[in-house]
Amino acid sequence: MKRLLVTALCSLVFACATPRPGASRTSSLPGHGAITLSVVPNPIVAQRVSGSTYDFPFDVVLRETGGHTVMIREVSANVYAPGGIRVGSESYDASRISSLGYSTSVPANGELRYHFAPRKNVSDDRVFGSIYAEVKVDGVDESGTATSATTTVTVTR
Repeated sequence: MKRLLVTALCSLVFACATPRPGASRTSSLPGHGAITLSVVPNPIVAQRVSGSTYDFPFDVVLRETGGHTVMIREVSANVYAPGGIRVGSESYDASRISSLGYSTSVPANGELRYHFAPRKNVSDDRVFGSIYAEVKVDGVDESGTATSATTTVTVTR
């Protein structure tokens, strides 16, 4: 009975510590530029390249919803293991995004799509299905007012 209670409690802690996949959170001010963010596909499907090397292809889709052009300053991702332990991170600033051939300007009521396919070594493929990432986009509108959006994605194989 004690073991069942401990297992149930641990499951509850992990469930509460892991944000709901696809739930997008936006920070903006009324009357200024605002962005929403989605990641496609969600969950991201890891594709084995060879041995323990995987590609993680996905698109970041940005939509401007406040009626003002937004300049993207950074796209970042933090990867977490169960319990919220950060196991990796990566960020792309505006110059790096531009160097990939993508625009950093989201037109008023417009949309941008960035394709990423980071290649990573995964030492234990049992992590698939239990890790998750928070993807965040930071930008400013033409008046310099900050806006951001964050979403959570999971990874499968």
